[in-house]
Amino acid sequence: MSIEKVKDYFARYGLQDRVQEFPVSSATVELAAAALQCEPCRIAKTLSFLVGETPVLIVAAGDAKIDNPKYKAQFGTKAKMLTPEQAQTLVGHAVGGVCPFAVNPGVAVYLDVSLRRFETVFPACGSANSAIELTIPELEQYSGCKQWVDVCKAWQG
Repeated sequence: MSIEKVKDYFARYGLQDRVQEFPVSSATVELAAAALQCEPCRIAKTLSFLVGETPVLIVAAGDAKIDNPKYKAQFGTKAKMLTPEQAQTLVGHAVGGVCPFAVNPGVAVYLDVSLRRFETVFPACGSANSAIELTIPELEQYSGCKQWVDVCKAWQG
């Protein structure tokens, strides 16, 4: 199960006890915010795309939306989200629990600048009822991100 992979991943850093599991779904930004009793914008949603043959994860603030022109400028192609089947196969996590931790080899992770306005955020942990609170430097470290990108809109202001 994906959550066990993520817990094992965080155990290497002594952080497994910070993984939270809920009796309710946290599969969407709204559900995760309700489960965590936080603002939806602080949910670090992980969006999965295909760039050529490479699966790409973009972690963004819960209130951000992909900006197609910015995405194309960054990745040289139109934004094409993975199907639920592709996410499970290529990334290693099912939709609702997709996260940047314990992913399959070859998955590229990017963090969107929409996250930088927060001290801590809550990404999922591989299941539709889990999360972990991380500082932005921790998210950067444990996600193994390639770089920060600016590919979202609707969150400023």
